[in-house]
Parts: sequence; C-alpha cells; structure tokens
Amino acid sequence: MNKSPFIALLLSLVTSFSLTAQTTTKITPKREFRGVWVATVTNIDWPSKPGLSVDQQKQELIGILEQHKKNGINAIMLQIRPTADALYAKSRELWSHWLMGKQGLAPTQDYDPLAFAIKEAHLRGMELHAWFNPYRATMSANAVTSSEHITQKRPELFYTYGGQKLFDPGLPEVRDYIMQVILDVVKEYDIDGVHFDDYFYPYRIAGQTIKDSATFAKYPNGFTNIDDWRRNNVDMLIKMVNDSVHYYKKYVKFGVSPFGIWRNYREDTLGSKTNGLSNYGELYADSRKWIKEGWVDYINPQIYFTFSRQAAPFGVLLDWWSNNTYGRHLYIGQAAYLVHGMPSRQEAAWGKLSEIPNQIRYIRANNRVQGSVFFSSKSLSTVARAVADSLRNDLYKYPALPPQMPWLDDVMPNQPQSLTAEAEADGVNLKWAKPLKAKDGETASGYVVYRFEEGEKISILDAKNIVHISFEDFTFYLDTNVEKGKRYNYLVTALDRLKNESEPSGPVGIQAK
Repeated sequence: MNKSPFIALLLSLVTSFSLTAQTTTKITPKREFRGVWVATVTNIDWPSKPGLSVDQQKQELIGILEQHKKNGINAIMLQIRPTADALYAKSRELWSHWLMGKQGLAPTQDYDPLAFAIKEAHLRGMELHAWFNPYRATMSANAVTSSEHITQKRPELFYTYGGQKLFDPGLPEVRDYIMQVILDVVKEYDIDGVHFDDYFYPYRIAGQTIKDSATFAKYPNGFTNIDDWRRNNVDMLIKMVNDSVHYYKKYVKFGVSPFGIWRNYREDTLGSKTNGLSNYGELYADSRKWIKEGWVDYINPQIYFTFSRQAAPFGVLLDWWSNNTYGRHLYIGQAAYLVHGMPSRQEAAWGKLSEIPNQIRYIRANNRVQGSVFFSSKSLSTVARAVADSLRNDLYKYPALPPQMPWLDDVMPNQPQSLTAEAEADGVNLKWAKPLKAKDGETASGYVVYRFEEGEKISILDAKNIVHISFEDFTFYLDTNVEKGKRYNYLVTALDRLKNESEPSGPVGIQAK
C-alpha cells in the first residue's frame, strides 16, 4: 500500500425511527466499516520480524487486535499472500519467508496463522478479510526463493519488471492458477472477505517496458490495442473471482482497493477533476467498471491525499467516487502512515493532526460512503498515535457493526431465545439460547449485547448502548463493567454471516452485586 516516490512525483503533477436517532447515528453511526490493513510483506506490521516463535507471533497478533479493538476498528485486512507465498497452512504455495525467515519453512506446533487470526478477530467483533496480492511473485530480482517456488518451477508464467517477477495477467493459465489459490482459502477458512490491493499491472518506471507482446500475440481475445487488452485481462480476473467466491460462499465479500484516481477529467469527462496517475491508463485497472458491473461488493480507493493536495484533493476524489458507486459499498483508504504531526519536507497538511479526523467527518457527511480503511496497522501506534487517540476517544468511541449488503443477503435472523441475567460477584452473567432458523436456514454467527441503565430509554438504535459484539456463536457473556447496587436492563440480538441483525430478545432487568 505504501507507494514509491515516483508516484508522489506523478501526482504532483435497523431502520431509524426518529429524527433524533438519525442524527445520533450519523455522528456515531451504528453501521460503519472501520478497517485497517495489517501488512506482512517486508514485515511492515506483522510479524515484526521473520523467524519469531509461534508464541511470539500469536502474542504480537493478539496485541495488534486488542489495540485496534480499543480504537473501535471492526475489520482487519490481513495480507496472507504477499509474493506468491502463504501465511496459511492449507495452501498450494510455499510458506512465506516473511513468517519463519525461509521460504517453505513451516511453523511448528500445527500452527496456522490465518486460522488463528480469524478466531481471534471474530472473538473481538472484527471481520477478517484475506488480502491477496494477485500478480506479484517476488519483491526483487535477488529475492531468495526456494527451488519449489512457482517462479522457479514455471518461469514461463512470469515477466520481470522493475526487478520484480510478476505473473503475466494475459495468460489464461495464470488467471486459473490465481483463482484456485483464492478458492483454497475461501473453501478452507472462515474468512469474511477476499481483498485485493492496487497492484495489477505494475506502476510505470521510466525506461522499462512490460514484456507481454508474445502473450498478446498468442491470446489477443479479439483486441488489437494492447492497452485495452491488458485492461480486459484484469477485468476477467476480477469477474472470475467475484463469481467463484460467491458461488462457493455467498456471504464472503469481495472488494478491491485501487489507486485513488480512476481517470482524470482531461482524459475522460467521466473522470475526476484531478491531475495525477491514472488507474485506467497506467495500471490498466478499470476500477469504475468493476463497480458498475457489480463485480465487487465494495471498492476501497486509496485516497492518500489531503484536502489541500492541489493535483488530487481528498474531497474532490471522495465526491467523485461517491457518485460512481452504483449501489455498492465505498470505503475510503486513508493514509495514516503519512501523518507526521510536525513540519517536514512532506506535504505540510500531513502535519495537521486534524487532517484525518476531518476526513472521517467528511466521509460521514456523505450517505454514499460507508467507512474507512487505514494504512497501516503499525502507523496507528507510531506516527499516527494522535489519530488513534481521536478514534478511541471520539470518532470511534462507540462500537459499530459493518454495513449490510442486501444484494448478498437481506434476510434477518430470528431473535435469540430465553435470555437470562444473573448477578454474580464479578459481574452480570448473561445466557441465552440460539435463535430458531431463519427462512434462509441461518441461525446466528454472532451476537450483540446492549445494556441500559435504569430509567434509560431502551432502544437498539444508539451505538453507545452496545457493550459487546462477537462474531462467534457463543451464547453467553459476562459483563464485568458494572457498578454494585445499580440496576440494568439487557437486550441481545443475533447476527448472521453478513451482519444482518435480529429483533432483540429481552429486556431482562438485574441489580448488580
């Protein structure tokens, strides 16, 4: 996600019932996508270095998740395939050397990092989106790869550009291979989403050419213009992934995080009033088409610019994307890694600690934008600590559920049954029974617990009343954050896989001991 300097150079060129409830939910929305990228390539975020023990890796990941939970984050974009390798056990590709320090070296103790991450994220009410780099196979020409790595076994599937080995998107065999890699994860793991970032055809480097003319000659697919052909190659992969993922698991979301500019207005009157690198023209990624055709469930453009960025202002791009969503979700990629909070040679506006909070407020003011994703995880505890403070204490102070996707599933689950509350020395112990099956056959994949003080209006519209969200089907919760002698009322709702929420069970009243 962090872009090379040359890109910077190019750029310098439940229905609400009242008005009160609607206002409240707009300020602190109950439904909002709040994601963060956890990058594994070059150990940007996790693990902190290759070769850590299993226990160290687990503790690091738990620490990351706990920190993000405190900050109100509800979705983790975990990079599980950085360079045609795997940070998960059930893969046809080799273990990543970013994990254990040597490509192909498996961790011990039957440890599966992805399965562990999913379980821990779901326990904390966070979705886990499996982030794939579809085409990148090495980070440099000198990257140490095992003789069993696909670049060694099948060199004809790759070209070299900028010192990296990249899959040739024009080869039908490449598209099929990438699709199978993704489906291994969809079928074997309880992920919530499949996620691509912006690396399709490579960012341009002066003096370099993409060596795919032979592929174009062999598989022209009716195209005579190589630029249109390249865009079609990427289009075919996007459509294949969307169709295949939803064929096997309808509830698994598919989203892409492209570069922030589709096309500039000077190139196409449908484009944005910007002057920067073009996704369409330079990366051969027709990201607007993917939304228009319904090939993605969400688009997550990386608008890594400030409001005052002359070539590509944040507000201009957000407004443009919001006018081109075609009913799909729009999450804005935000550049926490660029925050510096002090004067520097970087763009001055990144020194303003109010920049990203103001971006979030601008996002919330637009009804066609459903949330944010921050790059990257580590930044929120280093250069962007002030942003994390704003999230935790203000903007994300109350929990939020991910927004609903009615085109995938609009069937509400039934409510939990037999809710009981018991006052104990260490808190209020809540128990309930699973709901009956809904008309689509689902029971519950998670629950939301609401708490109200005595005399407080009982309503599930306001996020401030949420005390617990879990995307596991555990039918109990111990509320330890209660005052002795105080009376409370509790409600519990059920969530299905796509976070549709049931009517509440309860209320049940109890006096804390």
